[in-house]
Amino acid sequence: MSNNKQTEEKNEKVMTKYDRKMEKRRIEEEKERKAQKRLKIGSIAILAAIAAAIVISIGLSAYNKYSALHNAYIKIGDHEITRVEYDYYYNNSVNSYVSMYGSLLSYMGLDTTSDFSKQQYTDNMTWKDYFDQMAVSQITQVKALVDDAAAQGFTYDAAKDMSAFDTQIAAQAETESISQGEVYTTLYGQYATEERIRPFAEENMLATAYFEHLTEINKPGDDEVQEYYEANKNSYDKVDYRSFPFRGEAAEDASEEDIAKVMDELKGKAEAMEKAVKAGDDFEALCVENAIEDQKALYGGEDGEGSLTEGGSYSAAPAAIADWLFEEARKEGDTTILPDEANTNYYVVEFIKRSNDEAATNSSISSTLANEKAGEYMNGLTEKYEVTDVAGDLKYLTIPETSTETAEGTEQAGDETGAAAEESTQTTETESGTAAE
Repeated sequence: MSNNKQTEEKNEKVMTKYDRKMEKRRIEEEKERKAQKRLKIGSIAILAAIAAAIVISIGLSAYNKYSALHNAYIKIGDHEITRVEYDYYYNNSVNSYVSMYGSLLSYMGLDTTSDFSKQQYTDNMTWKDYFDQMAVSQITQVKALVDDAAAQGFTYDAAKDMSAFDTQIAAQAETESISQGEVYTTLYGQYATEERIRPFAEENMLATAYFEHLTEINKPGDDEVQEYYEANKNSYDKVDYRSFPFRGEAAEDASEEDIAKVMDELKGKAEAMEKAVKAGDDFEALCVENAIEDQKALYGGEDGEGSLTEGGSYSAAPAAIADWLFEEARKEGDTTILPDEANTNYYVVEFIKRSNDEAATNSSISSTLANEKAGEYMNGLTEKYEVTDVAGDLKYLTIPETSTETAEGTEQAGDETGAAAEESTQTTETESGTAAE
């Protein structure tokens, strides 16, 4: 019996090569099964996390949309302004500004392809702050005007204006090969649709119509117009004149003595030309004679008007000669030479005549004065409207007044830059050169 037991134990302990191979396979399969189970459990967990993130994202998106459409983003007076309405005015402000200053934006430090909140407008204000300020100002004006219109019984049918508005939207969609819905979101923000934007556009049109009504009832009388003209003649009168600049060049490090020598040389040339003009020589022919070689073709020619400016304004005339041209005592044939030390120039100028389009001037002055009075009235209305930053996004409201005043000054500088650019395109002077080394 003991022999049989020993034989069985011996048989149990002995494993063939095949047995070992099968046992190894079994162990590997068990490991694979466990790994697959862990992977399945992990995948389920990941999918659950992704699903949860999607649900959260959808929930947040839905909440943001609901909030934009129904919750107050800011409050102006008693008016609660939603985000979608605010975006309409904010984008209006941006679009108008970009359209107005276009090619000058790079000089003003604005990159329209980058985040406005990361670009400085002034030391303490970003461009977003500035556009926020513009948007709030526009909303305040619209709400104040609409409220006053209702109080005064003023009504306006905006159907014709809305038809034109719809036509513009459709035209832009066709031009850009996009849907009208995409035009609305592009122009007025991510939550904008025709149905949502329409009431804001109509209200804006009502405010505009009421302001025009205010200007109409505030038109000045003839005496007031004439008094304004007498005090601002240079802004409305035009002059015809001929001019030719002798222009020198001064090195950046040129001394005052060197610059003075250049100016003296230019003066001598200008005096010689002035003397010839007064002696009866043709102004244009003298320009051809004195122009540098590559600019002689600008003068003479068939019309002989290279030196002639007709209907020139005070603001468009070179600063060095504007005051002389617009002196009250100036008469036809007056000729002089005038230095432009800032640009190392010497001008020869001949006055021809001064004129004024009375009808156009009176209409312009009447419009200016009426707009000033209507603007003063509107400003009185807006002073009663307090701005409340419900969402806490209007950082410009926390900036000291001195900074916002600086921002307004920068905008005026932008206006002046625009005027200067326009002036530079309207007035092109040619020259005869002298250099200070």
